[in-house]
Amino acid sequence: MRDVIAHALVRVLDLILSTRRTGPGRHSAAHFAARDVRGVPKEVAADPGSVWRRPWPGPSSAQARAVFRAEEARGLDPERRERFFATAWAELGYDYPYAADGVHQVRTGVAA
Repeated sequence: MRDVIAHALVRVLDLILSTRRTGPGRHSAAHFAARDVRGVPKEVAADPGSVWRRPWPGPSSAQARAVFRAEEARGLDPERRERFFATAWAELGYDYPYAADGVHQVRTGVAA
């Protein structure tokens, strides 16, 4: 019986040791040496066409606050407020996710 248990233990240990990670782990010095300050891999950050090198294409936080805290939208019902937000974003040149799930979503129907 001991022989069967020993063989099973050897097989489990062999399986565990054969699945060892070949690269550096997330908390090793080698992992952090391969990344820049923002945590982006250096080969991605060095690429001039990389999305990490381009500036943020969306609105600034000040623009978003100005749209969502506008006095004109306070007295409107939810549906008209949504339309106001969509129009304000369009005037700024940004697409407002009117029909997508989001923070300011108006229910137009009830699921039965």
